[in-house]
Amino acid sequence: MEVKEILSKCDHTLLAQTATWKEIQAICDDGMKYGCASVCIPASYVKQAAEYVAGKLPICTVIGFPNGYDTTAAKCFMATDAVENGAEEVDMVINLGWVKDQKWDDLLAEIKAVKAACKGRLLKVIIECCFLTDEEKIKMCEIVTASGAEYIKTSTGFGTGGATREDVALFAKHVGPNVKIKAAGGIADLKDAEDFINLGASRLGTSRIVKAVKAMEEK
Repeated sequence: MEVKEILSKCDHTLLAQTATWKEIQAICDDGMKYGCASVCIPASYVKQAAEYVAGKLPICTVIGFPNGYDTTAAKCFMATDAVENGAEEVDMVINLGWVKDQKWDDLLAEIKAVKAACKGRLLKVIIECCFLTDEEKIKMCEIVTASGAEYIKTSTGFGTGGATREDVALFAKHVGPNVKIKAAGGIADLKDAEDFINLGASRLGTSRIVKAVKAMEEK
């Protein structure tokens, strides 16, 4: 697989708690230079980053992140705020306690409400696989398929584990044709990236792929 194709599927990500504008600016520069799918950054930098890239690169942000237990109203406000500030993509975290409580209707209603708040922008639903059983993952595939969200996403990168090949394969088997897959967390190199894409992921949440390409260029 061509490196350029892999880069085109990367959400070049910086979500560290201490992220500075200088660092955000640098990943925006990299995202534009290397043709990434988007940059995924903290919500407080969305407006500044959207103005900085001036339409040359989609800005993605996260809501209900990383724990997912904000109220639905709070998540909807965050989504609306992000979109109004210039976000073209929103990655939300589900309420994992509701999964354990089997509150399937509430989960579906929340994702639908956040999707509406996104006003037509892409919504990716993070189900944080490291905390779920396979049965719960399959149920969430069904719910995300029914919700109208465009993507199901494996991980925040802040849990006890990131994307696994097994989870991406499970998603590919159980999501509907209207839902794409984003693998995130722990994607270490180009080989990892290619494996996840071949298993069915059309987006990768990672900071390491651009770094790997830069290292190749320096040789």
